[in-house]
Amino acid sequence: MTFTTTAALVEEAGGQFNIEQVELDDIRQDEVLVRMVAAGLCHTDLSVRAGHTGYAFPGILGHEGAGVVEKVGSNVTRVRPGDHVALTFTSCGTCPHCRGGHPAYCSTWVPANLFNNGLRADGTAPVSRGSSPVTARFFGQSSFSAHAVVDERSVVPLGDDLPLHLMAPLGCGVQTGAGTVLNILRPTAGQSIAVFGTGAVGLAAIMAARLTSAGSIIAVDRVQSRLDLALELGATHAINSETADLAGELAAITNGRGLDHAVDTAAHPALTRIITDNLATFGTCAVVGAPPPGTELSVDMSALLVGKKILGVTEGDSEPLTFIPALADLYRRGALPLDRIVKTYKFSEINQAAEDAKNGSVIKPVLLFD
Repeated sequence: MTFTTTAALVEEAGGQFNIEQVELDDIRQDEVLVRMVAAGLCHTDLSVRAGHTGYAFPGILGHEGAGVVEKVGSNVTRVRPGDHVALTFTSCGTCPHCRGGHPAYCSTWVPANLFNNGLRADGTAPVSRGSSPVTARFFGQSSFSAHAVVDERSVVPLGDDLPLHLMAPLGCGVQTGAGTVLNILRPTAGQSIAVFGTGAVGLAAIMAARLTSAGSIIAVDRVQSRLDLALELGATHAINSETADLAGELAAITNGRGLDHAVDTAAHPALTRIITDNLATFGTCAVVGAPPPGTELSVDMSALLVGKKILGVTEGDSEPLTFIPALADLYRRGALPLDRIVKTYKFSEINQAAEDAKNGSVIKPVLLFD
């Protein structure tokens, strides 16, 4: 059996999103049919659409979905029809990293989330247009669709009291920023932390840092309005890198010691070099931005000998089934004001949302489905 729904297709690398009818295959035993209520639009969607990763087209993107479960496969145990859910990345659940609580480093992560050509492991396609399959297993969900066939491991149950348009960004951007701070860096009393780039990921990191006992929480960006918002959301200092002496400002704030922790959301090699040069002894730079494959970084290797670390982080090293509900509870208690970073658009306005995200006029666009 097939089910017809509406989705935003990208026909070729660099193309626009086109709203079209597609056919969903009936779910398999480990899958869930979700009626989408909202879907966040992330810069990863834009990078993949631009053709930077080799994703196969035509295809459906979207990896920050939120909606209501309509049907579950016979082996699905974590949700049932009617449940409200957030959608996130998928993983195998059986490799050593998954079993150890680190599914964001699953041994199948890259092919399962990015390069599976829209096919299940058995070679069948969950989505087609006419008689042709459509690439639609993006992060186990491809949530730019009014309905989606989703891997069970991409589904996270939520309380019915939570606004799904604010829960959608928890699936990637917010859990990446907050998880990097709370799961990886874990600043202790009085330590400094600087967040480079105050988009959705960076502001989530700042909101998370405010929940720790960190001393200086430094926001760095070129856009003053975002720096102003960062100060409202928990930053103690803001540096406009367009006009300030970045290294000098960092030295002044840390009394010349350097940074204990840094979150690099931009992943531009020149900026990453500045960050590493300004780390304290035992300081850590967590790189969460995704540069094009092959991007190389030059560092002063001798400076690393004082215990400095450069650490790559995927999805905040989150275990979504526990971490996303924890973030949702922080929102419920007023400690994670997601409404301050979200702007909503109708699903039909997806190209405008993409343009606004690209030019930086909006922090986190979230699409609303009829």
